Amino acid sequence: MKPRFSASLMCMDFLHVKEQIEILNDYVDYFHIDIIDGHYSKNLSLSPDLIQAFSKVVNKPMDAHLATTNPENWIQPCAKAGATYISPHAETISNNAFRIFNMIESAGCKVGVVLNPATPINFVETYLGRVELLTILTVDPGFAGQPFISEMLDKIRAAAKLREENGYTYKIQVDGAVNKTTFKRLKDAGADVFVLGSSGLFNLDDDLLKACSQAYENFYEVTK
Repeated sequence: MKPRFSASLMCMDFLHVKEQIEILNDYVDYFHIDIIDGHYSKNLSLSPDLIQAFSKVVNKPMDAHLATTNPENWIQPCAKAGATYISPHAETISNNAFRIFNMIESAGCKVGVVLNPATPINFVETYLGRVELLTILTVDPGFAGQPFISEMLDKIRAAAKLREENGYTYKIQVDGAVNKTTFKRLKDAGADVFVLGSSGLFNLDDDLLKACSQAYENFYEVTK
């Protein structure tokens, strides 16, 4: 069965953006857009302006991952720029989650939510019925190249169990150190969508076309 891959555009070669997206269009199912504000996580990354630029080339859904302190400030800009999913961090919406979800849906986008490694699944259990994309971070947020946190496998299993027991329909997406060494464990735990960054895709080969092929080969090799 073909895996569902999401390319983390934070990790691509920014000297060749258009060419790389045109290649990725044929290989991935989603594009993962990290919006990092320098406050929630001490880094800066992509932006709604870049989503708008990407939208002229991409032909797959874009997921705006809001690693931001005030996600409500980013919903309209990301929606207008062309995001399909808008995924704030659960910790940033604990006081107004349903209002945030209404804002996302009113903007014409699909509701996502992101869980930090230290945030338990029961933190979001109340509103999982409203969520279409549940992202479980398998590294701490904000920076590429971190080691995989194996404790997250139990959280993925719990999310899959809750989905089955309650008839929910959200996709379980995993983000962080997703590569040949973790594919099988993530898939077996119940992950549906695999965000590929440096180790899972972009560092596999200088030729992105070859890197895409290698990512699939790696997945099939370890999960067959």
